[in-house]
Amino acid sequence: MAYVAVSGGKEAIEESIKLLEFYKGGTEKDVEIEAIEHKLSLLVDRVMSEAGLYSKTYAALALKQCEGSVEEAVFLLRAYRSTLTRNYYTNTVNTDEMRIVRRISAAFKDITGGQILGASYDYTHRLIDFDLDDRIHEVFEEDMLQEATPCPRVSDELKKEGLIDTYSEDNQSPHDVTVHMLEFPNARSARLQTLSRADTGFISGLAYSSLRGFGQVHPTVGELRCGYVELCVPYPGDENQSIFIGEILMTEVECFNQADDNDQLKLAVGYGAVFGRNETKAIAMAVIDRELENGGEHPAQDEEFVLTHGDSLEMNGFISHLKLPHYVTFQSKLDAVRKTREAAHE
Repeated sequence: MAYVAVSGGKEAIEESIKLLEFYKGGTEKDVEIEAIEHKLSLLVDRVMSEAGLYSKTYAALALKQCEGSVEEAVFLLRAYRSTLTRNYYTNTVNTDEMRIVRRISAAFKDITGGQILGASYDYTHRLIDFDLDDRIHEVFEEDMLQEATPCPRVSDELKKEGLIDTYSEDNQSPHDVTVHMLEFPNARSARLQTLSRADTGFISGLAYSSLRGFGQVHPTVGELRCGYVELCVPYPGDENQSIFIGEILMTEVECFNQADDNDQLKLAVGYGAVFGRNETKAIAMAVIDRELENGGEHPAQDEEFVLTHGDSLEMNGFISHLKLPHYVTFQSKLDAVRKTREAAHE
């Protein structure tokens, strides 16, 4: 639904907006868009993922406009995205050729191409750095990442040995959930697209529910890779040729788990991919992908429950509407309670 309505006196609403601007001001110091884009890059990446729009600058602008509220920033970006003309669809991105900046495997110690720790908080002390405000950080240029090279997938060797289960080839065009509504059951392309745009907290919580008891799964991260992938569009009039239009940063995960009871000779694979650096969401997405494919009675295995309730815009919009006037409906509830009480007393 994702609607937000306003009801009330015009003057009161205008004063409310003025007060909001006061809260957004707070200090004479301003926060530059560039600072948000680079200093709060993980937050920017999350907003881009949930909005389904890859633009670090616009995501930073949205965050500044709404005081850092993720759901409001996603709302703004999706609203803006809906106004854009869709001129082209890119070719399918080949993540095998990803220019790696981080790559790890929990399944194997030694992997072809090596483990690349990259930038991660996994190896830091979780202590507040009180000197951070006074420290001048060295500015790194994007050129430092140009030497990163593609690496083969960890799963490639397992596929050659027939040890992991693979999804059947689907030559149909990907389902675009921004154009067509979800229809259950969904194509896997629609499922993955919806999970990629879903609220990070919701997806992570569902995956956690499967890990700790509702499903009792414990997948192994076969490979987590973060890097840059090229975007190309078909050359006008010649689909065999393509034009390079840029690259985006993304995180991709393959998780290995036990296959279903009918095939104990192979391992199953769950897949996750999101914009930017968001490893927790990508792993959670891979866990839920496998849970949905496996099916069952647990929350993370219910396709309609997961895909319908995970959308950040829909979820926050519907919850926010509870703040709006419900005078008539509430009075009817009160009348029903009063009549019931009177009948009980009689």
